[in-house]
Amino acid sequence: MNISLIIVILYIAALFIISAAAKKLTEKGAENYILAGRNLNIPLVAVTITGVAVGGASTIGVSEQAYSVGLAAGWYNVAWAVGAILMGVFAAGKYRSLNVSTVPELFEKFYDTKGRIICVIGQIVIQIAATSLQYVAGGAILASMLPNIFSFRMGMITSAIVFIGITFIGGMWSAGLSNLLNVLLIYVGITLATIRSIADQGGISNIQASLPSNIPYLSPVEGLGWITIISWLVVMITQSMSMQYSVQVSCSAKDKRTAKNGFIIGGLIILPIGFMAALLGISAKAAFPNISATLALPKVIMSLNPVLAGVTLAALWAADVSTACNLLLGSATLFSQDIYKRFINPKVSEKKFMIITKVSVVVLGLLTFILALTIAEILKTLMVALSLATAFTVVFIFTVYCPKLCRKNSAFYTTIAGIMVLLLWQLFPAMRVFPHVAYLEWIVCVATFLITPLIDTEPHYKLNKVLELEQ
Repeated sequence: MNISLIIVILYIAALFIISAAAKKLTEKGAENYILAGRNLNIPLVAVTITGVAVGGASTIGVSEQAYSVGLAAGWYNVAWAVGAILMGVFAAGKYRSLNVSTVPELFEKFYDTKGRIICVIGQIVIQIAATSLQYVAGGAILASMLPNIFSFRMGMITSAIVFIGITFIGGMWSAGLSNLLNVLLIYVGITLATIRSIADQGGISNIQASLPSNIPYLSPVEGLGWITIISWLVVMITQSMSMQYSVQVSCSAKDKRTAKNGFIIGGLIILPIGFMAALLGISAKAAFPNISATLALPKVIMSLNPVLAGVTLAALWAADVSTACNLLLGSATLFSQDIYKRFINPKVSEKKFMIITKVSVVVLGLLTFILALTIAEILKTLMVALSLATAFTVVFIFTVYCPKLCRKNSAFYTTIAGIMVLLLWQLFPAMRVFPHVAYLEWIVCVATFLITPLIDTEPHYKLNKVLELEQ
């Protein structure tokens, strides 16, 4: 009897039961599907943003890097946590009060149509890249947990079926309610596995004695250094305040207060997971020094007792499920709301709009699976893609906190500048004078936004009028 397989099957069954219950809540209309009827309470907001943050990059990705650099890899989750808390303090309530569904919708509401178009293109590209990474991690987990049943490719296919199926059935309600189970499972599984794996190897001192002495595995900083850690903080704070998967959660909250408090609590929940995943990666290095870094965390967990191994690897897979569902829903919402409804069929009925959104979930899910077959390194790929969020964050900050500097073309020019920086950074290595592209993105995007009023001197009457009405 394969205990791990039974645990995974039970977990999948639980997810689909939750999704079936969530489906009933979406029957009232498309807003209930994509935004949970704007009715998520504080606990659901908190676990949903935790589910977005704690995915393949935050578990398998962190462990993969900890296998090489040590405990410092856990700062990835700290960066996400800080971003979620700052989103709660400064932005989540603002987004909720503006009563929008997507970031591109906000761009057109305050600026112009071309700003919306360039924003939706950038947002979808980033979200597709981030979603693809979840298939990679999901495939690694299942292949390691059940090697006699799943190959790496088959693990990715199974992950794709579950990710797409759950999102298709219940939308945001499915993501929110299933994350109550996912976050609980993640915490129980990873906490118990961390304690047990360290104990089984004789404690931290024995693990340290087994590790290469030339790498500071147990230092919380030295394995990466402050330059890299600060780069992560810059990127994660930036993306948490303007990417669709984060903004959509805040827009789904009951009210401003719920959005704010939910993100702050979610950030606190996210905080410790990364260092636990990093400790498991370090344990894997000590116990299995010659295996692939991508398989490090699943391998060390499979050395534990069968029940704990099954629960923990199900928890890691739960992290993928929670993140992938929100990313898929966000991408589908961007297409249905900002492309189909806005430009193809503005008079679409509520029923057809729901169908278009669900079909988008399936099509984008398949597209991201195909892209996942080409992705190698989880964290490095994601950090580059997320840097493009800088342009969206800069536009949002100026829009709500300094509208007098905004002009009709500000959003468009700033986003174009952000895209150009990312392309040039990739094409011309000589441009890489900063430790991460995010620094250059901030300099160029802020400069572009500030220069625009010098070119376009007429006050942005549309923005000022909208903000007055919102207040």
